[in-house]
Amino acid sequence: MDFVRLTVNEGIGRIALNRGKVNAINEKVVEELTECFRGLSYDPGVRAIILTGEGKFFTFGFDIPEFLHYTRESFVRYLTKFTGLYTDIFLYPKPVVAALNGHTIAGGCMLAIACDYRIMVPGNAKISLNEIKFASSVFAGSVEMMKLWLGQKQAEKAILSGAMYSAEEALQLGLIDQMTTRDDLETEAMKKAGNMPRRTAPPSEASRSSYGNRSQKR
Repeated sequence: MDFVRLTVNEGIGRIALNRGKVNAINEKVVEELTECFRGLSYDPGVRAIILTGEGKFFTFGFDIPEFLHYTRESFVRYLTKFTGLYTDIFLYPKPVVAALNGHTIAGGCMLAIACDYRIMVPGNAKISLNEIKFASSVFAGSVEMMKLWLGQKQAEKAILSGAMYSAEEALQLGLIDQMTTRDDLETEAMKKAGNMPRRTAPPSEASRSSYGNRSQKR
């Protein structure tokens, strides 16, 4: 794979974005992430997943300069793949822990909130679903996920303001579940992933058809 690193250690799969300084998301990244998640979902030796980024960014979101050269049809194709990816993660049959090693913005925030648990490093890193800041649409799926974690009122505030939250602010809001130092991020993510209830059954087509089955994961 070109932009995603996959390792398995002690029954925990680690999927890491590895595309330049900001781990920008393009179509190839989405395809590689989808391949990793789907492959590990059927691996009986893997009981949980950690999703993280290499370097100092989780991901700064979509690779906008690349998409400027896409046709309308090509961009619709990409968006279909991306929304399919975060739906896969949201309905994943095994626990998924997001280890947020840095900025987690826009599309990166969508991937993070699709996970079951989020651990973030403090400092300069921000997390935000900030599409409104650059006049972009907010996906219905990401709105529903924000409402799940934050509640209706707080989710509306976060989305409509496009606010950039520090780890401390995100923890207080409920957008993340835990803070830890950069040095301890991998250890804490492994610990959490290892302690979460194990699920081995692959997702059925029925469960993928509706977010209503999310309650089965928790």
